[in-house]
Amino acid sequence: MKRKIMFMGRSGAGKTTITQALYGEDIAYQKTQYVNYSQYIIDPPGEYIEDKQFGFALALYSYEVDVIGLILAANEPFSLYSPGTVAMATREVIGIVTQINADGANPSLAKEWLCLAGCEKIFFVDSVTREGLDELISYLGWDEE
Repeated sequence: MKRKIMFMGRSGAGKTTITQALYGEDIAYQKTQYVNYSQYIIDPPGEYIEDKQFGFALALYSYEVDVIGLILAANEPFSLYSPGTVAMATREVIGIVTQINADGANPSLAKEWLCLAGCEKIFFVDSVTREGLDELISYLGWDEE
């Protein structure tokens, strides 16, 4: 069964880039201005998680998906996710570490932060080189006919 996912993460974490990579599109930076809603992915703007007044929208959109993907870039200096964040979710939550090959990347620290948030399953992805995407595609059941 192909599962639908919603990405959550700060602006610049790589939500739209991973969406483009998963759909096989050319990677082109574009700032998400509204909730991009497609067949298998919901990609909200980073401001939805950065500003608590938009948090209700994320909660509502989460009811439309099978999986929530907390995105954290490997070169971020901090995590937006508080310890135990996953406990509030009504859907399965996975962690996705993006930008694993970027300058200053520290994927192990990003993994640690996602584990503290409560993610038990964590994927490491470079959307440009497509490293790690096959594992995520398989996990979501997108490789099934």
